[in-house]
Amino acid sequence: MPGRIISAFTLVTRVIFLMFCRIKQSSAHFCYILIHGLKSVITADVKDLVEHLGEYQPTFVLAVPRVFEKVFNTASTRAYADGKGKIFDQAVATAIAYSRAQDAGRPGLALRLRHALFDRLVYGKLRGALGGRAEWAISGGAPLGDRLAHFYRGIGVTVLEGYGLTETTAALCVNTPTEQRVGTVGRPFPDTEVRVGPDGELSFRGPQVFGGYWNNDDATREAIDADGWFATGDLGEVDADGYVRITGRKKEILVTAGGKNVAPAVLEDRIRAHPYVSQALVVGDGKPFVAALVTIDPEGWSGSLDDPELEAAVQSAVDDANSQVSQAESVRKFVILPEDWTEENGYLTPSFKVKRNAILRDFHDTVEGIYVR
Repeated sequence: MPGRIISAFTLVTRVIFLMFCRIKQSSAHFCYILIHGLKSVITADVKDLVEHLGEYQPTFVLAVPRVFEKVFNTASTRAYADGKGKIFDQAVATAIAYSRAQDAGRPGLALRLRHALFDRLVYGKLRGALGGRAEWAISGGAPLGDRLAHFYRGIGVTVLEGYGLTETTAALCVNTPTEQRVGTVGRPFPDTEVRVGPDGELSFRGPQVFGGYWNNDDATREAIDADGWFATGDLGEVDADGYVRITGRKKEILVTAGGKNVAPAVLEDRIRAHPYVSQALVVGDGKPFVAALVTIDPEGWSGSLDDPELEAAVQSAVDDANSQVSQAESVRKFVILPEDWTEENGYLTPSFKVKRNAILRDFHDTVEGIYVR
């Protein structure tokens, strides 16, 4: 049952306003803005996601990055199962190149022709995996990654990223339909300031930043300085045009035995992009090299976890991730775990974020075993 269809731009504008504006009025008012004239569908089970998207045909999708990864991986798996894997890979590379060329100017004639061909052969089916009607989407909760963002824009579904925390009353920054830079979380809102500390931590100051923690003055003083700057705990950078890029979480930075600082998110995002991989967690704090724990998506791979083909596929995902970092930061070894991490077994949050501390606690012996082999 398709929902009521309205202008994609109108819907994007409404949802961005709901999620990312400086909240000054009641929750009921914003709920009214969201549902007025619209039909909203919420699904909690990512396993049935593609089926639900096809059933309800949304004009707009709001999700965490794992959802967009799942749609991509499902399409890739089906293409390979049908013997069309090479064509799919070529279509993906063309979509990414086409999107990147839009940022650099206008795509060349040869690229435009390839894009037009794949639009008829592949991209329509990929848009169909999102229900067939979506032109815009918002991704939040974690970085989407340049590759997936360019891929979706290249097939005709622009995914906008924003950034904010509970302490900042929704968002601090957002990309918009008219001002977008792939790989960033957009520019700060009006009257919102950002600065980067000596250690790379992002701090913000603005009317949406909270006044303090309830009955916890010590925590408040630790988070907000005397000038009103709130320390987010996230690492990032700001480019010359004011776009903010998130590069990692301060508390998650690994420091190897050789003193090299490693941001796990860069590696984990790339490894997780492989259609056989469900989750990845990079380890190596205080260790001689960086390694990874990997879980397998049962919908992407139905064979034995000991199959050499699977190991080779995960190695290719690791090699792809390593291409984004220096040799000292690269993953040297990985372990494929026998069970996936889920919300049910306590290793994922409801927004599909990995509970790093829980995994490091429960898989301590597995991690240690990597370094004694």
